[in-house]
Amino acid sequence: MLQTRGVAAVEELVILAGVYAAISAWTVHFAAARPELAISNLVVGIGIAVLGLCMSMVPERSQDLNFVVLLLGAWLIVSPWVVTRGPDTGMILSNVITGACVCLFALTAGGLLMSKNKGRA
Repeated sequence: MLQTRGVAAVEELVILAGVYAAISAWTVHFAAARPELAISNLVVGIGIAVLGLCMSMVPERSQDLNFVVLLLGAWLIVSPWVVTRGPDTGMILSNVITGACVCLFALTAGGLLMSKNKGRA
């Protein structure tokens, strides 16, 4: 039970990271200069937040969704160079740090779930 709470806590951090990714273009002030990256961050951030919400509701069934969150975090890391040309430092730092946090949270939740499942077997 305690490990399930730990997984839920990590998934709540995924929700917060997703919300930040969704609003980061307006927080870091690059929405007007790079609307294509702003739209990408908005869509990916909403997706991460929704997946985090789903995973926090039923953490024992969220192992497959952790992989999707991991992929979305990796996309956040590479998207400044893929989506737009010549990203500035604010865009790069915001996306790389947020993406790295999302990847870390997904890996942590996956590790907690794996250790929980090993204890059951």
